[in-house]
Amino acid sequence: MASLARLANRLSLRTMSSSAIPSVQKVVLIRETGGPEVIRYEEDFPVPKISENELLIKNSYAGVNFIEAYFRKGIYPSEKPYVLGREAVGTVVAKGEKSGDKFEIGDKVAYLSPGTFAQYTKYPSNGKVIKLPQDISKEKLITTAASLVQGLTALTFIDEAYSVKKGDYILVYAAAGGVGLILDQLLKKRGARTIAVASTDEKLQLAKEYGAEFLINSSKEDIVERVNEITNGQGVEAAFDSVGKDTFETTLQALKRKGTFVSYGNASGPVPPVPLNKLVPKNIKLVRPQVFGYITADDEWEHYSSELVRLIDSGELKIKVFKVYPLKDYRQATEELEGRKTTGKLVLEIPE
Repeated sequence: MASLARLANRLSLRTMSSSAIPSVQKVVLIRETGGPEVIRYEEDFPVPKISENELLIKNSYAGVNFIEAYFRKGIYPSEKPYVLGREAVGTVVAKGEKSGDKFEIGDKVAYLSPGTFAQYTKYPSNGKVIKLPQDISKEKLITTAASLVQGLTALTFIDEAYSVKKGDYILVYAAAGGVGLILDQLLKKRGARTIAVASTDEKLQLAKEYGAEFLINSSKEDIVERVNEITNGQGVEAAFDSVGKDTFETTLQALKRKGTFVSYGNASGPVPPVPLNKLVPKNIKLVRPQVFGYITADDEWEHYSSELVRLIDSGELKIKVFKVYPLKDYRQATEELEGRKTTGKLVLEIPE
């Protein structure tokens, strides 16, 4: 039985690159839950072994998302050790015998997967992967790494969590963050009237540059009062709330009758259990979506990923990269992100 297993393993990897793939790699992971102090940069973590249906991707850049903090804090459960990361760009360096002919060794790719804060990630050949041009520039690689999760989040949410229409008043929290700046642009393109919420005037000006029409400084203005002023007391058709616990009641008050509450983040902590009768007075629709639930089917992935690439390539959508950090400095990156010291997207450069 053991000899058969070894033979199967050799057969599954016979299309591997001739260049040597190391047995260990550099990664960022957690072995316990907690604050930023539990983040570990390790240089001797095993390189994953691929099956006959998988690709091995050598990562170049990985995007930083707030969801990593949710896993680190234990808001979302995970097995330990847990390599962080959700998206990356890189190069296919090995493929299993039954991984098909869609991808070849040497292909540049962008993909969605857990465990991308690492030099190598294994991934199903039929997974959420985009083939990139072979001559893609370093700048475009970084932009691509910065766009996948947040760009697809914004695109799917304005279609499916709430189908935005021309003239809708839409409340956007963290409007100068990665998702926020993309929402500002897409909502303007749809003809909606975006009300941007951020904690500083500088962030609000950035949101305005990216398409927001109205601005609310949450550190010195009453959000509900300002929303009522802007909408003549009607409230907003929908709110995209990534803050969570601290803004839940405020968002309920800011919505108009039959409004839609899109709650998609826990930046201030998870929203406590909500009695359904809280939604009754204004017939509120409450949704708690995540992007991966909208791109599960192949046709969904093809539709939204193609549209994201088109928007970026055409210049209709700008991706603002705040800073590129070395992989070993992820702790600094997330401390700045969680401390609300950043705008746009953070990216990690993976060491060679």
